[in-house]
Amino acid sequence: MKMSKLTSEDANSKTDEKYRHIYVIIEHFEGQVVPVSLEMLGEARRLMDDFNQKYDSTEKVVALVLGSNVRSLCEELVTYGADSVIYANHEELKYPRNDIDTRIIVQIAKDTQLIKEISPEYLNTFARPRYMFFAADNIGRHLSSTVLAELESGLASDINKLVISDLDIRHEHKTKGKTVRYEKILEMYRPDFSGFLWTTILCLDNKNPEILREYHPQGCSIIPGAFKPIDRDCSRKGTVIEYSPERYQGSKIKILNRKVVEKTIDYDTSKVIVSFGRGIKDNPEQNIRLIEDFAETLGAAIGITLPLSKKPYQLSQTLDSKYMIPDRVIGTSGSKVAPSLYVAIGLSGAVQHIAGMKESDIVISVNSDENSPIIDESDIFIKGKLEEVVPLLTEQLKKQIQAISLRSN
Repeated sequence: MKMSKLTSEDANSKTDEKYRHIYVIIEHFEGQVVPVSLEMLGEARRLMDDFNQKYDSTEKVVALVLGSNVRSLCEELVTYGADSVIYANHEELKYPRNDIDTRIIVQIAKDTQLIKEISPEYLNTFARPRYMFFAADNIGRHLSSTVLAELESGLASDINKLVISDLDIRHEHKTKGKTVRYEKILEMYRPDFSGFLWTTILCLDNKNPEILREYHPQGCSIIPGAFKPIDRDCSRKGTVIEYSPERYQGSKIKILNRKVVEKTIDYDTSKVIVSFGRGIKDNPEQNIRLIEDFAETLGAAIGITLPLSKKPYQLSQTLDSKYMIPDRVIGTSGSKVAPSLYVAIGLSGAVQHIAGMKESDIVISVNSDENSPIIDESDIFIKGKLEEVVPLLTEQLKKQIQAISLRSN
């Protein structure tokens, strides 16, 4: 009798077959899909097209929608890149509630029978999604953490770049110090706290024989605006599946009324924006007052960099609650702006901040370091400490305003 030997590579391939597809968790509001969901679908479509070509497979982009009267959204999601749409439609799902939504998404992720309609060729081996995407917003950040915790897998937050690749990894615990090939790994990138270095996050199985364990889906939350949706294609065809969970009831939370809180800062109508960063550190309270006076004289809105929203300095309650807030962040983790004039004070120009203001018509920077990256984005660069430069700019502005006022009279 001829015997065949199962190699470790073959074993890995068999194990790998348990995980298929990208599941994208869709958010919607008042009958409209929110933009970040279409952005995630677009990136999922691009990744999966490359994936299928590279690995000679037929895996799918699967959109998940929970809500009330959401059937009409399903066809739209297909036109924006989904191969299949799974939707749960019930009055109890009218508003997002983390406990119920978590339970239903986890049920869907574990339901192996759904694969009959999505891709029957994988029916005998499918166990869970390969990848799962959430939005990095107030709803998605919370939902992603609870879903991945229930699925006992890893989560990378606030991602703005994704790559799928095969990696040779050597790790003291996960591979017991040996170099092991990991296939179809989702490399999830985000800027680190400084904004100048990329952090790569991987969700890896334990391949150490002593602690064998698999972690799927590989999940992440994606920053709004990080990717572009694909062009809508009304000729696209897809599978739409209605899902009936085990139960809708059981939530300890009941929503009696809902009021949408708009952003407190409106940069869309701002022609002039003044932003500041950690250059205020020598005297945060006084320096913010200087910038505040300058911005008021200029008639400008005020923005900040991401690190300041983490409240790194001791400030009075008035300034802290007014300025050190997420709504004022400009960059990939906040707002993208395109004013006529952008004044960058005491900020060095981290990549995620630059991404949020690079469409500005004119950029003026004030920085004591002439080698800071912001100089490459600036039309005018003023070298100097903000404590010295900003009061002079404010003084000259006030003189010019007064002179113009006198001439007009």
